[in-house]
Amino acid sequence: MQFVYSCYLIKHGDNYLLWDTGFAPGTPNTGPKESIQDQLAKLNVKPEQIKFVGISHFHGDHTGQVNAFPKATLLIGKNEWDGITSNPPAQGANVKPFEGWIKGENKVETVALDKDVFGDGSVVILRTPGHTSGHQALLVKLAKSGNYILSGDAVHFHENLASDGVPVFNHDRAQTIASIQRMKQIAKIHKAKIIVQHDERDIAKLPAFPAGAM
Repeated sequence: MQFVYSCYLIKHGDNYLLWDTGFAPGTPNTGPKESIQDQLAKLNVKPEQIKFVGISHFHGDHTGQVNAFPKATLLIGKNEWDGITSNPPAQGANVKPFEGWIKGENKVETVALDKDVFGDGSVVILRTPGHTSGHQALLVKLAKSGNYILSGDAVHFHENLASDGVPVFNHDRAQTIASIQRMKQIAKIHKAKIIVQHDERDIAKLPAFPAGAM
């Protein structure tokens, strides 16, 4: 089964939120051929226009290009931030791309609970610990296309989602199961589609880049 990693650009009025940043170009075997900056250029969006960068968790396949957006406010789980900034850093934390925020040169907002990003309920960070202790997912409500939940690594494939399967490498099994159940319940309430970010089968649930859901 093909294992993919995805990043998402959400436009809210004149503001942009980038959700996750994938592997860094040049990463052996897994690095993308095009950087996020190159892809944004196709939409006539400059890196400095990104107001927020939301991070599901601190692993390298979700944080590799975050340093390309130093003007953005970083929205990251409090426990993830604590893991990045601790000495030594938490196991698995991809620290280097966050150096600007660690030094205090860039803005960071740590998120301990859910967060309504724009204040109108259209984009909500969901606390979903388990894969890591500060893991987050994202609920996005679109006017025409409906509602979506971007899973981060709360689940890796639809088989995990269907069976509440927990990988052995997750931080906490009980938290993972609770977060999966929470995502399912929120999806039911909001009639939202869950986009499993690592599952290639979910790519087709959204328009192919550079098109976007409205």
